[in-house]
Amino acid sequence: MAEVVLEMKNITKEFPGVKALNNVNIDLRKGEVLGIVGENGAGKSTLMKVLSGTYSHDQYTGEIWVDGKKQQFNSVADGRNAGICMIYQEVSVMFDSSVAENVFVNNLPGKGLFVDYPKLYGDTQVLLDRVGLAVNPKTIVRKLNAGQLQLMSIVRGIAANPHILVFDEPSTALTDSEVDLLMDFLDRLRKDGVSCIYISHKLEEIYRICDRVTVIRDGQTIATRDAEDWNEADLIENMIGRKVENMYTKTPREFGEPVLEVEDLVVPHPTIKNRNIVDYTSFKLRKGEILGIGGLVGAGRSETLEAIFGKTTEGVSKKVKIHGKEVTINTPQDAIKAGIGFATEERKLTGFVDTMDIMYNISLASLDDIPGKLFVDTKAETEEVVKHFERLRVKAPSLHQMVVNLSGGNQQKVILAKWLMKNPDILFIDEPTKGIDVGTKSEFYKILDELANEGVSIVMVSSDMPELISVSDRVIVMCEGKITGELDKGELTQANVMRLAITK
Repeated sequence: MAEVVLEMKNITKEFPGVKALNNVNIDLRKGEVLGIVGENGAGKSTLMKVLSGTYSHDQYTGEIWVDGKKQQFNSVADGRNAGICMIYQEVSVMFDSSVAENVFVNNLPGKGLFVDYPKLYGDTQVLLDRVGLAVNPKTIVRKLNAGQLQLMSIVRGIAANPHILVFDEPSTALTDSEVDLLMDFLDRLRKDGVSCIYISHKLEEIYRICDRVTVIRDGQTIATRDAEDWNEADLIENMIGRKVENMYTKTPREFGEPVLEVEDLVVPHPTIKNRNIVDYTSFKLRKGEILGIGGLVGAGRSETLEAIFGKTTEGVSKKVKIHGKEVTINTPQDAIKAGIGFATEERKLTGFVDTMDIMYNISLASLDDIPGKLFVDTKAETEEVVKHFERLRVKAPSLHQMVVNLSGGNQQKVILAKWLMKNPDILFIDEPTKGIDVGTKSEFYKILDELANEGVSIVMVSSDMPELISVSDRVIVMCEGKITGELDKGELTQANVMRLAITK
């Protein structure tokens, strides 16, 4: 057995009224990739904040041992000095500085006030090549896409030459090819003797790269086994504490007449002249149907929904009918009045108001519908909010909890509750379970099925192939802005979707 380089023993961390961690124990071996899985709110991020030094040693009980030595971290710098580096899902960068300056922000080469730029760029290039990130070290960070930013944060992490790397949902913003780069890089780290902790909701990645997997639930260590000894059903059941008979809820149903018809939708490409990112696209959505939109990143899926909803307008042309009647939608307000709701992909940017509580965020789109003349009837507002809060089983101590402090899954539930309170005929939902644990995913699928049975018509963009195939009643597939095919339930397979996704 390889030597143990990290032990966290009996870690307990409490917040007012909440025990976030309760005697958690993990160990990490040299040259190992240890997967840590659990539902949102299970305590994974809190445990990593303890490890990184974000919480000082007097803010929790328990012990941390690194390379056989007991550690007491008072800051993140103490964690780094012990050879521990955190790679977070949310990338923090200096957007108007170069890639090289971001990578070596705390350790620029040179003397005094003078930076040795040839060395800076050369050292950065070596690290970029190591990860496989094909960008120039002199590139201004603002020009990078989300995936490149995430890979750059990994480059910045390895610049300090740590021997323990912690990855917290590192692949959320990555394309499939970038995930392959990440997996290859982790494998090289393992062979070089670097130890890694890999936190992810994507079980296919856990099985692909991890040597062992630890399950954390409700702030406690549930079990640790070799990855090959976990079958998926057993892993999920340990994560959520109950059996999952069927991850995907699907009720057979009949569909009504078309409620939404889109004809000749054109959306200009935001950065490439004389090119459309959505190119004369047309489709219909039937009453009570879940219509999936599949395709690769950049195919124009999200842009299609944004343009229909009035979120994108510059250069857009379209013809939209709702219940057979042509409507003009130039703003999101027009779309909402027409009976359309839109749960966007980037929930933290466009899904909720992070400075406000659950109550405000759920009722935000429906304030005009709540009784009251000069002022909103707060009693009526609360009753309506509570109904949707309870239906979606939002985990929060009260309606006055700040949404930004909720887990990703519960933030998504608040966003969905906001639109359900508006009682839409049509619901657009973009990447509904992005960054959400498997237990909450199962709840979401059940809710979407219930809504469709109630007559709500849903358009769902998803990059999760099993989700797209299992939840949708019908799927249209896009490639380079065009619909390349339509698949009914009997034709829905991963092979058929991928064939159409790469058909020009």
